[in-house]
Amino acid sequence: MKTKIIIIGGIFTVTALIFIVRLFFIQVIDTDYKLSAENNTLRQVTQYPSRGVIYDRNGKILVSNKAYYDLKVVPRSLKEFDTVSFCKLIDINIDEIRKLINKSKKSYQPVIVKKQISQEEFGFIQEYLFKYSDFYVEKRTLREYTLPVAAHLSGYIGEVDVDDIRNDAYYKLGDFIGKSGIEKTYEKCLRGKKGVNIFVVDVHGRIQGKYKEEKYDTSAVAGKFLVSTIDSELQAYGEFLMQNKIGGIVAIEPATGEILSLITGPGYNPELFIGKNLSENYPEVKNRKGKPLFNRALRSMQPPGSTFKPVNALIGLDQKVITDRTVFVTSGYDAGTHIVRDHVFGAVSFEKSIQLSCNAYYCNVFKRIIANKEYSDYAEAYEKWKEYVESFGLGVNLGTDLDFEKKGILYPSSYYDRYYGKGRWNYNTIISLAIGQGELGFTPLQTANMTAAIANRGYYIIPHVVKEIEGESIEKKFKQKQYTKVNNSYFEPVIEAMEKVVSSGTAMIVYTPGIEICGKTGTAQNPHGDNHSIFIAFAPKDNPKIAISVLVENAGYGSTWAAPIAGLMIEKYLTGSISKPWLEKRISEKSFIKNE
Repeated sequence: MKTKIIIIGGIFTVTALIFIVRLFFIQVIDTDYKLSAENNTLRQVTQYPSRGVIYDRNGKILVSNKAYYDLKVVPRSLKEFDTVSFCKLIDINIDEIRKLINKSKKSYQPVIVKKQISQEEFGFIQEYLFKYSDFYVEKRTLREYTLPVAAHLSGYIGEVDVDDIRNDAYYKLGDFIGKSGIEKTYEKCLRGKKGVNIFVVDVHGRIQGKYKEEKYDTSAVAGKFLVSTIDSELQAYGEFLMQNKIGGIVAIEPATGEILSLITGPGYNPELFIGKNLSENYPEVKNRKGKPLFNRALRSMQPPGSTFKPVNALIGLDQKVITDRTVFVTSGYDAGTHIVRDHVFGAVSFEKSIQLSCNAYYCNVFKRIIANKEYSDYAEAYEKWKEYVESFGLGVNLGTDLDFEKKGILYPSSYYDRYYGKGRWNYNTIISLAIGQGELGFTPLQTANMTAAIANRGYYIIPHVVKEIEGESIEKKFKQKQYTKVNNSYFEPVIEAMEKVVSSGTAMIVYTPGIEICGKTGTAQNPHGDNHSIFIAFAPKDNPKIAISVLVENAGYGSTWAAPIAGLMIEKYLTGSISKPWLEKRISEKSFIKNE
């Protein structure tokens, strides 16, 4: 019994000692506890950092900041004041401020009386604010756009929600965070670091002075600047051409993977989503015709149509089922259950198959690919074909630095096993894939990247929109070559044929003296309405500086609308001017957004 008493007494003694030591530590040694304990007599005023500036590739400012002010008060410390005069001064309804004060009158926590007061408005208010000494201001910044372009690409910022706060302790209620685009992807670089000023206040909440001679104050650290890959002039020009149209444009510098322009039509003015205007304008913009908030450059998955023929040509060459001298005599292609119609007849060479966009030629090429005797069955041959297609960045997530990227549509052979029955389908069952139709859907970003891979003769660099971060390096993956499965020796005959498409083929409207443009038209069938107009191109043919993909939804032939847009943008980018003002006028004035 005595031993038990000693043990129990020992346990109590040790426990007491632990509590004593812990209390000594938190009350005497740990300064964080001191600050916490003194919170009832201190006021911490957050110093908000300026958000990082975003530049275009040529050093022009795309997104910067402008100052604004939040007017605050501690309700518990508020003395009587001339409410009518005050409300006139800050332009606020008297019932609104009474409701706010009555709701929080017992609180020592500051509340916002009026937020986002402009610098001009504050200049006037400041002259009279001394009459209302219980009110004070907190300076913050909002985004400002030098040019009203690239709304989807730069993105916008908005107030944090519960999930944002839960996921990152940095954020508090009332803070702002990137919601889309570069603002979202590079949030941690752009946001900077908040600082704090600590004041001693009396029991009425009135400031008595600085705490501990500013020993615990910290300065805000501005966000890092970013240099984007975007050419703001090309971006603005593309948006001008795409006004009143539905679709997307992506232009890439093939050698670097840098995105020169990323356009979604219809677009919207990014200034509509600044600060408190966001909550007002977001529903209105969202409900506009054409769904301008939907980023078609990254998310619209449409069949590539005939722009896909160069890929099938390259696969056929690499698998040695054709050569660049292969000729097919065509008058359409008999797929058993239907005829794939064509507009090219007779003996068609490899070069003319691309130059004139012969459907039957590529049905025969695809037949040879899927019926290749090197594979045990059609499914195995299809899976090999699929690997080739994916190596061009099609039907996969590219891993770009933009949010909401879609991977596209490219089904495995098991899809056809389920749909038709295992062993019950062949090349004719899926012959639409030969000409970029059927179960295919790629985004403008993916088809632009595919075009860059062709321009580079067999490789691409993952497309990205930021080329420099202040004090940091961009991710290594944005500098590494991603090789296709096609040997680079097979690209030249395809590129020669693509040059003929523009000089004497289906896209002669794009021909521009002095610039060797290689392109391919496409008209994607659309079961829900008019066909989609598509065009891919790069220029110059040797040492290409730009690769581009244009999608204009429900516009008809690729040669009529998408091709001229691409041609104008290529000329604008490479020469800085336009030689076909009549074409520019026709394109810019055309609308494909129906009023009903």
